[in-house]
Amino acid sequence: MTHWFHRNPLKATAPVPFNYYGVVTGPAASKICSDLRSSRARLLELFTDLNCNPQMMKNAADSYFSLLQGFINSLDESTQESKLRYIQNFKWTDTLQGQVPSAQQDAVFELISMGFNVALWYTKYASRLAGKENITEDEAKEVHRSLKIAAGIFKHLKESHIPKLITPAEKGRDLEARLIEAYIIQCQAEAQEVTIARAIELKHAPVLIAALAYETANFYQKADHALSSLEPAYSAKWRKYLHLKMCFYTAYAYCYHGQTLLASDKCGEAIRSLQEAEKFYAKAEALCKEYGETKGPGPTVKPSGHLFFRKLGNLVKNTLEKCQRENGFIYFQKVPTEAPQLELKAVYGLVEPVPFEFPPTSMHWTPETLAAFDLTQRPKDDSAKPKPEEVVKPVKEPDIKPQKDTGCYIS
Repeated sequence: MTHWFHRNPLKATAPVPFNYYGVVTGPAASKICSDLRSSRARLLELFTDLNCNPQMMKNAADSYFSLLQGFINSLDESTQESKLRYIQNFKWTDTLQGQVPSAQQDAVFELISMGFNVALWYTKYASRLAGKENITEDEAKEVHRSLKIAAGIFKHLKESHIPKLITPAEKGRDLEARLIEAYIIQCQAEAQEVTIARAIELKHAPVLIAALAYETANFYQKADHALSSLEPAYSAKWRKYLHLKMCFYTAYAYCYHGQTLLASDKCGEAIRSLQEAEKFYAKAEALCKEYGETKGPGPTVKPSGHLFFRKLGNLVKNTLEKCQRENGFIYFQKVPTEAPQLELKAVYGLVEPVPFEFPPTSMHWTPETLAAFDLTQRPKDDSAKPKPEEVVKPVKEPDIKPQKDTGCYIS
């Protein structure tokens, strides 16, 4: 079984020096600032390092986030925020809005934005792994787990941290509820694609596969709906992907539902179900072409040429021909005009996000360290000075050329 996933670009950010001349009054505070600077730079490097694996990413992210927590939370674990929360301005671009950055003088904005990029990295790692030829069972499980981890990070940001922002996200920005919801659901849907492939490989009952495919199609429809009120200029390509995957897995559901009906000697209904599968497959094929022609963030590929797409077309065609042959020789049943209603509920294999929490504040943060940051020494007119507009350079992501079949084979 093969997989192909749409990916939006990584968020880019302006450099942060963590230099607070006059404010930093001791070596412990100076060391914290140096560690923040180096751990942030290391994490940003790993986002585009092809040799990075989930353990390396977790270690680097935990290192930076545990230090950043001292800028956000009080050391006595009370609800009071750190006195350093608003000391630094952070700039980040958005995955859909090109290189026009958002800026907030708030360490919570940095925590969320960097966390968002970590989640994006997990989705890209999963996509890259799924693009290997002859992927092993363990690698398929890692694809599955990485997508669930990404969903968990996005969910945690949405529920626990984005509400804490003083300045709410603007329409169409990554931290807006509609966008982050679409990312969560897309991760769940893609993880279920791996589950479906596994169920097919192990020859599970068609009724189980049909139910999983139907639930996955519903996930893609929900994700598409979350983006429906955004500007087409920057959301159209992503929505084409979600729509074509919805049609694709609806075709899967009707195909395997037809097999279930045939096994129950309902050959006429089976033929009608397969005809509906054919219809949705044709819709998906048309959307594949539109996706390739639509401008916007994301890769320029031809999904209809991928093995994952071609295999379903052959399956639908062969299953329909089998049903028609058997109806002509054995059953002689009338084919209904109405397509069967898919009222399928998957009992097994549904994907839930892996719960995520940011690491606790680093042990390097002590009351003495915090006291060594003297905000009274901060220049009074610091925020009033006009500063030159800083250009945020786009992230140079590695050019991953798909393998011949971009195969994610699960054996």
